[in-house]
Amino acid sequence: MLSCKFRLYLSKQTEKALLQHLDLCRWLYNRLLEELNRAKAEGREQSQKDTQALIVKLKTEKPELEQVYSKVLQMINYQLWSNIRALSVLKKNGRRVGKLRFKGQWFKTLNFNQSGFRIEGKKLFLSKVGAINIKLHRPIEGKIKGVFVKRGVSEKWHAIFQVENTSNPLPGTGKSVGIDVGLRHFLTDSDGRQVENPKFYGKTLGKIKVLQYWLSRKKKGSRNREKQRVKLAETHEKLENQRNDFLHKLSRFYVNNYDTIYVENLNIKGMARNHNLAQKILDVSWGKFFQMLSYKAESADRTVVEVNPRGTSEGLSYDNPLRDYISANRIKMRGRDDPKMPAEMRPPRELIEVPASLVVEAGSPFRQGGVVHNAPPLNLLGTGRSL
Repeated sequence: MLSCKFRLYLSKQTEKALLQHLDLCRWLYNRLLEELNRAKAEGREQSQKDTQALIVKLKTEKPELEQVYSKVLQMINYQLWSNIRALSVLKKNGRRVGKLRFKGQWFKTLNFNQSGFRIEGKKLFLSKVGAINIKLHRPIEGKIKGVFVKRGVSEKWHAIFQVENTSNPLPGTGKSVGIDVGLRHFLTDSDGRQVENPKFYGKTLGKIKVLQYWLSRKKKGSRNREKQRVKLAETHEKLENQRNDFLHKLSRFYVNNYDTIYVENLNIKGMARNHNLAQKILDVSWGKFFQMLSYKAESADRTVVEVNPRGTSEGLSYDNPLRDYISANRIKMRGRDDPKMPAEMRPPRELIEVPASLVVEAGSPFRQGGVVHNAPPLNLLGTGRSL
């Protein structure tokens, strides 16, 4: 299942209606949780079907619930029991867990599952809400199973469509590549490309600190504080969009141009426990990059192979300019179980430095599909070589 996110543009009247629906859904979640807590205290058993049936009775207690599409209300009950099951799994795994909390004003999502929505032209029609302007910046490929209507922390609204992951095989290239990720460079591959680490968070950190400082100076509950909070949220949102754009375009390039991609099976959470490097590791988002590679490869009939990273940099000096290139070749050889000579014994070659800006600018032609020779060649820093 894939998620496709699109920006919504609401009229004041529609936004008011959606905010009211969110508040009613929050009330329902808390009311159902209250009923479960009461039943547990009294020694009564409650099932998901019991709380589902309770929703009908609650419409008498709170007639405003009739304003919300029935399927959305049903998904509130589903969400509650999903949270209960998640806590149960954590408890079985030996984790210390508390009780479910009641929802506050951070309740931000309406779930239209299977029905209650349709797209006509540039409009998204929601049951008991009406027509909403939507920016469909790309076609939705596959059967839509549902849509989440979400209000972000920056107060912008988005529709997130859940789409069945349909197969869209690409023609074979007969090529494979090994990828070594890092902090000095985002990645180095076995064909000699070194892609610059864009360091989006580091470049935005100064602005975030200033906005955070002025937020702390505003009086709590004031309109000026809310305006400042939105500015800070928009900065974080832009940062996330920049990072995702870079990762999508880079992963698309490798999926379009290689049949098999070999990567390291890294314990990123364990690596992030290093407090000196945690911020840089989380900013570079290796995990998200590998995730994008995997689902794009699956739909394109490509293969992503994870290999044990142990020893891929063994015996290599950190100052060795070919260190990452050699590691990428070792990753490829290990994934292929290739008995050929070690990569460090091969003649060294010139590495191709790829600026992060080039990935962002050149990603668009590749995003339309096809392989690299279908796009105009990209001259890299005067080397005459092409990405």
